[in-house]
Amino acid sequence: MLAQKTFIKKTRRGNIIKVVREHYLREDIWCGSPLCQICDQEQENCRLEKKPVSRSSLVSTPHYIVLDTNIVLDQIDLLESEGLANVVILHTVLEEVRHRSSPVYKRLKDVIADPKRNFYVFVNEHRKETYIERLAGETANDRNDRAIRVACGWYKEHLGGSPPTAGLGMVMLSDDRRNRELGEEEGVLSYSLMEYVKSMEQFPDLVDKINLKDKGNVGFSKKFLFPEHLSPGQITAGVKGGKMMQGAFFLSRTNFLEGSVLVEGREPILLQGIEAMNRAVDGDTVAVQLLEKEDWTGPSEVVLEDDGYDPGDTLDKDNKLMETAVKSKDVQSTGRVVGIVRRKWRQYCGMLQPNPVQGSTRHIFVAAEKKIPKVRIETRQADKLADQRIIVAIDSWPRTSRYPVGHFVKALGKIGDKATENQVLLLEHDIPHSSFSEAVLDCLPSLPWTITSQDKLARVDCRHLDICSVDPPGCTDIDDALHAISLPNGNYQVGVHIADVSHFIRPGTPIDLEAADRSTSVYLTDRRIDMVPELLSSNLCSLRGGVERFAFSCVWEMTPQAEIVSTKFHKSIIRSRLAMTYEEAQNKIDDPNDQSATAASLRILLSLSRALKNRRTDNGALVLASSEVRFNVDSETADPVDVQAKVARETNSMVEEFMLAANISSAERIYAEFPDCAMLRRHPAPPPSNFDPLVKAARQQGYSVEVDTGKQLADSLNLATEAKRPYMNTMLRMIATRCMMQAVYFASGTIEEPLFRHYGLACPIYTHFTSPIRRYADVIVHRLLAVSIGADSTYANLVDKKHTQKVAENINYRHRMAQYASRASVNLYTHIYFRGRKRDETGYVLFIRQNAVQVLIPKYGLEGTLFLRSNSKTAQSNLEWVFDEEEPSQTCGEVKVTLFMKLVVQVFLDTTDVQHEKLALRLVDPCIEGFSVPPTPALEEEKVEGKREGAESTQSNKKLKT
Repeated sequence: MLAQKTFIKKTRRGNIIKVVREHYLREDIWCGSPLCQICDQEQENCRLEKKPVSRSSLVSTPHYIVLDTNIVLDQIDLLESEGLANVVILHTVLEEVRHRSSPVYKRLKDVIADPKRNFYVFVNEHRKETYIERLAGETANDRNDRAIRVACGWYKEHLGGSPPTAGLGMVMLSDDRRNRELGEEEGVLSYSLMEYVKSMEQFPDLVDKINLKDKGNVGFSKKFLFPEHLSPGQITAGVKGGKMMQGAFFLSRTNFLEGSVLVEGREPILLQGIEAMNRAVDGDTVAVQLLEKEDWTGPSEVVLEDDGYDPGDTLDKDNKLMETAVKSKDVQSTGRVVGIVRRKWRQYCGMLQPNPVQGSTRHIFVAAEKKIPKVRIETRQADKLADQRIIVAIDSWPRTSRYPVGHFVKALGKIGDKATENQVLLLEHDIPHSSFSEAVLDCLPSLPWTITSQDKLARVDCRHLDICSVDPPGCTDIDDALHAISLPNGNYQVGVHIADVSHFIRPGTPIDLEAADRSTSVYLTDRRIDMVPELLSSNLCSLRGGVERFAFSCVWEMTPQAEIVSTKFHKSIIRSRLAMTYEEAQNKIDDPNDQSATAASLRILLSLSRALKNRRTDNGALVLASSEVRFNVDSETADPVDVQAKVARETNSMVEEFMLAANISSAERIYAEFPDCAMLRRHPAPPPSNFDPLVKAARQQGYSVEVDTGKQLADSLNLATEAKRPYMNTMLRMIATRCMMQAVYFASGTIEEPLFRHYGLACPIYTHFTSPIRRYADVIVHRLLAVSIGADSTYANLVDKKHTQKVAENINYRHRMAQYASRASVNLYTHIYFRGRKRDETGYVLFIRQNAVQVLIPKYGLEGTLFLRSNSKTAQSNLEWVFDEEEPSQTCGEVKVTLFMKLVVQVFLDTTDVQHEKLALRLVDPCIEGFSVPPTPALEEEKVEGKREGAESTQSNKKLKT
């Protein structure tokens, strides 16, 4: 049967057209029940149970369940849990979910795909008896609700008429009261989700997982703590009229009562106090309104951590803390949140803070991420969950509640268990870490893989060249190799050969879609989470020594002064002579007896890299600093037995220089060929106010730092050196690193060319070409380059700047999360290392706050906070400290603590807050009576059972490339 759908559409030019679409209706669409003798359906497609059993005390007879759209959208956490079974998902519901929430749609599809859950999709929109037309004056929502009720009525009649389905009922679950009332009038048995789930006595835990967003005010104070949020219409009008601005909200990492809103094109807007942040959660897009200029203030100079105590529904304690905090004299634009444009809520990992009132079902959830507020949840499992890491989702944040309201999702495992903590780390940073699907693995080439004669004709044969790779120890995903030879004219031929990943990952395939979603490999302390399957990352695409591999080569002719004479790109076949570590390459260069072709190539590369680096720094490129560590781990337990800062060699810099040069050459090429859709990377210049901590720190040391241009900053940092204090310059560079903006990927056609500039590298255009095994941006760049040299064909999305920009935004997000996850992994292993240990170590003061100093400990490449005042649980005494914000300094008696001052501190793991264990510091030297602690007695060398494994962790595999 053929039906027609007719609707009116307005075109971009404003014309009105009538659209008529054919809609085919059938009588043979299956119901999905194996009991049905009417439908001619295959048994393997009957997803519903043959003998359904009622799990609800409300309905004694066997039945199937039909859900409305809002139940699916709001209660997907519950649907993913065991309990509800024999559920019919109507095509009406599935399509509405697909259009309203892509993440929920994907999660629902996963539930439907699990045969153990007995979920069945019934295509009611194409079954003759269940398809309905929209009535005149009927809203789309009302039409869909009616379609759900009609489908329920049809199922009831279809299954309940004769044996063996006689007596089999249908239950509609809906939280829309009017929909339930109409259902009852039409003979459809209807309940709210809460009613039905509460009656499932075999699954008492399911009630905890119900999203309470519409019940958020129940039981809370009637006093409003926060201003009302503006409506979307008011926000749009306010932004257009210039009365307010829109941007992303980020909570401070050192003060839970302070945050900022990043508005594009201007300096960040400061928010101080819980009321000014007005229920914004880190990552939300908000509307912010500036205060009057006389009310503007500077950031607070105090380190504040939420102490775990629930003050109830009041802001008095928080307001008092902010009132007493010393504010910086560097006043900046200050505002308040007036509305939420878009929430960025997700599921959060953490632990339960049980209610001291025995028998209470209301508890506080404390997230592992300190920037997330506590969440109020209801659960009857508090005793069972007390020592568990759990996942919670936020449902709402009422104006009357100090904290948002949420619901329990699931438990992960015991607190402190290494596997559980690693799982928390991955979930908290939204790292895709599941095994690759069968569809992805089916895209891989079969083994044994060989290079065919056709491949040899299509590529440049570089197997005769003395190519080698230089990487960190233990690296298996080798994606770059180098060569250099002398030319007859006195110049050099230099080649950067990059793994040809795009040959194996074709556009639009499952493996391409998976790589695009993951966007980057993630390097943790104990493992690597690959962007592509291991067969590619560690085998077929890895440029290992002595094997033939496909590569994408960038080859220059360079003068002895490293001036580029010409640049060529081509796809090639290479055979790397050696896969070396940085140390091995350095030793090969330094060994005068080694006159091999590989050693000669390395010496040419090193010489040219020095010239490249000198030219870059002369142009204003910044040489910044950060701390990185490596762990030696026990071979049996994988627990760290030693931790130390990494050592950089000149070969690190050598590789980096040629990777930078190849990336710049690639950027120039793809932008020339594809000016609208090139995948580029830019590093915005920081606003001048970002440099205030650096300028102040340098001034205290007697140096002036100019920040008007990158060149001035680089020159100033180069001049700020003292032979007696070699670490001072490193610390200044570390502070400078923190002043920087985040570098981001973008599509060239989305912004003006002057904004392409990479501030840190002092180059007008830049991209990433050199690591396609671990970065999806490089895969896109390879495809653009391949099209530009005629080695491959283009496709629609590759030359669509909107699509490229969308891909770039996902890459930026994934890259940022991967960095955070790597740091969190180092922190986790550092905590494991210090559990049960105390160490006296040399440290340097990096920042000075009103109530604390932040200390860098170079040996471990870590930072800790030394609290000075008793408003923190870890402060050592109530001695009077005098804070001088201008200098800055802290003075107690005759001891003055200033920036970069050398201290001896006792490092230990503070476990008083199980959720937020942290490295804590106590002062050993200088000695302040009543504050300092005596030196830790010399410890005997620890005896470690089992064999120790001294190899670097996989954290070292992360290549030091910009």
